Amino acid sequence: MNLSAAYGLLAHALVFGALAALLPLGPLRPRAALAATASALLVGIAPFMLAIFGPPSLTLLLLALLQLANRTPSPLSYRPALCLLAFAIPFLLTALGWGAVDPHALGYRPAPLVAALLPLGLVLWWKRLDTWLLILALDLLAYAGGVFANLWDALLDPLLILLAATVVARQWIVRIMAARRR
Repeated sequence: MNLSAAYGLLAHALVFGALAALLPLGPLRPRAALAATASALLVGIAPFMLAIFGPPSLTLLLLALLQLANRTPSPLSYRPALCLLAFAIPFLLTALGWGAVDPHALGYRPAPLVAALLPLGLVLWWKRLDTWLLILALDLLAYAGGVFANLWDALLDPLLILLAATVVARQWIVRIMAARRR
């Protein structure tokens, strides 16, 4: 088993455990999350998720670890999720061929991409968003360490985008329901 496959299996197991940690189980929540993480490996959920989605981004894994560590509120709140979607949707469309430029190819030679991430890192530092700055730094370290062949794979993945879309949709539904009650 190579490094990418081992990472993918363990990361998907932790992501599945973080999903279980969202269930309203009260004091049993940490145990349910641990059981879900172990069963994802033993029952075959993690290999299935790896086969369908590929290895998750390190960003998603770190968000899952924060959820498992019972960090509230989640760093993926409405505004960061909306920013992620505002970037990810055009990125995915152009990566799928809706345009003349393939931004995913930039991730294999990421010098311009790292240069573009420098202002983002400075903004995160300026606004004291230390959790997001740490996630970005660990993403860059994982790419530099050879865990990912493409820097974009360390930063984004379809499950992370789906999670961000869920966070945004949930907030919109809450606002619509609140407006109807008035």
